Amino acid sequence: MTETNNPLVSIITPCFNGEKFVHRLLDSILCQTYKNIEFIFVNDGSTDNTEQMILSYKQKFTKRDIKFIYIHKKNGGQASAINEGLKIFKGKYLTWPDSDDWLTDDAIEKKVNFLEENQEYGFVISKLMMKNEKLHDVELYWREPSEDDNYFLDLIIEKNPYFAPVGNLVRSDVLREAIPSMKIYESPAGQNWQLLLPISYHSSIGYIDEVLGYILVRENSHSRQEHTKEELLRKTYIHEDCLINTLISLNPDNKSCYLNIVNIKYARKRLKLGYKFKDKELLKISYNKLRDLNSLTLKDKRYYYCGKLKTLGLG
Repeated sequence: MTETNNPLVSIITPCFNGEKFVHRLLDSILCQTYKNIEFIFVNDGSTDNTEQMILSYKQKFTKRDIKFIYIHKKNGGQASAINEGLKIFKGKYLTWPDSDDWLTDDAIEKKVNFLEENQEYGFVISKLMMKNEKLHDVELYWREPSEDDNYFLDLIIEKNPYFAPVGNLVRSDVLREAIPSMKIYESPAGQNWQLLLPISYHSSIGYIDEVLGYILVRENSHSRQEHTKEELLRKTYIHEDCLINTLISLNPDNKSCYLNIVNIKYARKRLKLGYKFKDKELLKISYNKLRDLNSLTLKDKRYYYCGKLKTLGLG
């Protein structure tokens, strides 16, 4: 097939310490029915045997005629690793699966065919299956489309969100229009917000109602472990900072409205943390911020006053 009929698809994968699970992603790329793939693997300063694992696959990728690019960098987080790939990828289409994700054999082919046949969409997502470490099905991961679909806003408020990168395929021209610098904000977290918000603002989303990938649910992953109040509170500030900087960079119409939504969202999250951890000062600060933003709800007031009673041992 010609390049026109079989356009190049770039895959960028950031990875930190993935030696125990990245083989599934690598094998799934090698098994793709689609025949024109560029694979960019960014080792984000791994301290395990990730490098040896990846380089052991180099010859397999060469035999499969998949362009294989390996980058090793100092640890800086997933966003900084993705930026390394964004500098050099060449594909007409791009996806950025995590190193513990993997694809069905026909995932790339079906997504490319969808976008080739449906030019009105800038990107497409598919159903995914969440798997535990024994590779048993856990839960279907999906975002139900609706007539009043507003993916951009839903990502901000985390309503019916879809963040899994393995499920996405985006047109590169849409990505370059959305992020002209081809560089996302290097936050400790949120690299999927930083890509998906600009993409969804500049284009519409298509849906493939079929499982075309898998997400590994690791019991010992940081996100699934119990967190202290300090860790959870820090996470709210990191995510808020990521969203604010992404929106400022994107500069959408009604930017101030979106920024206000973000401020309200995280003030409310902190109010709930104050309630959960019986933190009187956090309750007060969060409640006052919501009041100043003219966004207090009856539920917020209940959290606040019930939380105050809890701090006194009366709740």
